[in-house]
Amino acid sequence: MASSKDIPHKTNTKTEAADSAAPPVQHVWLAGLGALAKAQQEGSKAIEALVNDGLAFQRKSQNEAQERLREATERLSHLATDFAQPASGRVDKLEHLFEDRVAKALHRLGMPSLLDIQMLNDRVAQLETQLAALNRKARAPAQTASAKATKRVEKSARQASTKTAAKSVSKSASKTTSASAKKLRSKSA
Repeated sequence: MASSKDIPHKTNTKTEAADSAAPPVQHVWLAGLGALAKAQQEGSKAIEALVNDGLAFQRKSQNEAQERLREATERLSHLATDFAQPASGRVDKLEHLFEDRVAKALHRLGMPSLLDIQMLNDRVAQLETQLAALNRKARAPAQTASAKATKRVEKSARQASTKTAAKSVSKSASKTTSASAKKLRSKSA
């Protein structure tokens, strides 16, 4: 009989052990269900809060990225400027060296320099100015002489045309007279 009492007692010991292990698992399960219920109730509010937090974080990240980009751009521009100045100085030195050597080679070949050509241009300009002044002085008396000569030519042309007209009138008069004399002779004969 004691054995019948012992059996339920043994089962109670197993259920007590199961009950003592069950509450933590059940508590976790119930906590998850509670969180789900709360998320359903406050889900839209939580999503809005998360979206707002995400937008704020995005703006902050973009501003920081732009600031870093600006700083990097400034550093690179300073580096480029620092690098370009010595490089341009070297190019200028190389250019002057090349120009000097070309000028020396041209001088050895007898080619005039730019300065020589400029001096010649100035001299030609001076000579052109002097020539123009001499031409103006020479034209003034020549114009007076040519005007007198033109008047003489015009006068002699008028006289010649008057003489030519008089000769042609006298010739036609003599022809008329000769023709009339011939007619008279032929009538008399």
